[in-house]
Amino acid sequence: MLSFSSVTCIRGGRALFEDLSFALGTGDAALVTGPNGIGKSSLIRLAAGLLAPAAGRITGDAPRALLTEQASLDEELPLARALAFWAGLDGTVGKVGAALEALALAELADIPVRLLSTGQRRRAAIARIIASGAPLWLLDEPANGLDKAALSLLETAIATHRASGGAILVASHTPITLPDAITIDLSRSLPHLDNVA
Repeated sequence: MLSFSSVTCIRGGRALFEDLSFALGTGDAALVTGPNGIGKSSLIRLAAGLLAPAAGRITGDAPRALLTEQASLDEELPLARALAFWAGLDGTVGKVGAALEALALAELADIPVRLLSTGQRRRAAIARIIASGAPLWLLDEPANGLDKAALSLLETAIATHRASGGAILVASHTPITLPDAITIDLSRSLPHLDNVA
């Protein structure tokens, strides 16, 4: 579904990581770790096709769903309608109800997005990913703003997605249970100092 081959990422004239290789297939998961500023979000954006690698090759044609800090939901619409807008673009409107249930948001379906708490907004953003039907999920700090119960819902959603043949690429500071996941420690892919511009 996704393959990085000897990928180097440069942002703002600075090499964040180099010669990074990994592959994700059906049911696979990878957890990107490392300190702030090392390039975790940049790696997710490379996988989404929003950035181009400075060197190396990224391949994979599976449809992708990207979770970032922004929920990208219409603040004025009721939650279910805001999710249905995106699901309509994906042709997956029928998946919205199950996505709301998976994140314990069904009782908030008629509440405008602007009235949701920080944690509820984060769960709503994750519900948008679930409702997309995309086989490859790219999750940038998905646990931000989640309490312990909500984190458990996220972990269950990820496990369900993998069990149905989906793949996950996650960048997270918060520990997330991802059995048999590949660990991509970007602190081990730091460029040599003489290669940094």
